[in-house]
Amino acid sequence: MNHSIQSTDVKPASFVTTNAVFIVRSIRHSLRNVESLMMAIMLPIMLMLLFTYVFGGAIAPGGDYVNYVVPGIILLCAGFGSSSTAVDVATDMNNGIIDRFRTMPIHSISVVTGHVFASLARNLLATGIVIGVALLVGFDPTASFLEWLGALGMISLFILAFTWLFAAIGLVTGSPSAASGYGFALLFLPYLSSAFVPTSTMPSWLQGFANHQPITPVIETIRGLLTGTPVSEHAGWAVGYCIAILVLAIVWCTLKFRSKSGRR
Repeated sequence: MNHSIQSTDVKPASFVTTNAVFIVRSIRHSLRNVESLMMAIMLPIMLMLLFTYVFGGAIAPGGDYVNYVVPGIILLCAGFGSSSTAVDVATDMNNGIIDRFRTMPIHSISVVTGHVFASLARNLLATGIVIGVALLVGFDPTASFLEWLGALGMISLFILAFTWLFAAIGLVTGSPSAASGYGFALLFLPYLSSAFVPTSTMPSWLQGFANHQPITPVIETIRGLLTGTPVSEHAGWAVGYCIAILVLAIVWCTLKFRSKSGRR
């Protein structure tokens, strides 16, 4: 009796399913790395307390400095939390697990997507805690419900854009330690913006950079939505900068991942 053997092709998992699996994977890793999550929360809180109680009296003797500084601290919190994505992506690219994923019928680029969206969830949680502490130390926002939604949307867009940017940094660097170093350099941008002092108080040669880098319009938009300062001149630039960074970072990530992994 002749037996015929039919070959069957393994159907690749759908893009949605693959992304969902890797997002859950990255969230589980985040929950296990309690120290990193706590640092992402505690560092911005300590900086907020430092600037409010140590420097605040000298910067704003009227005692209203906490309302000025909190939007900058929120962005600093988001940036610090996003920077860990560079290390996570670099670790995956260097520990051999990507080679294992390449043998599976999955969209392996989703390993990066998982890190990005897990970082977004982690950073929104950290941001909520920072805002809660800010309210306890005297932050007095005037925002309506819609303005709170607008501020949250701006914060989310910023986190998403810069997390993809940090993911790209993780892909192009040769090791997790190098990714950490390059990522840390970007965290200086909030200090060269209107996060802690008005740009008008800076030297004239620095004002041009501070006024036209992406962080300043984002901070001013969040500050305006939460505390009632003018928003119209900053919101368009803030959204435009974030969308441009997001698109460029996704393209950069996709091209670099394909060149490194040789697949999808």
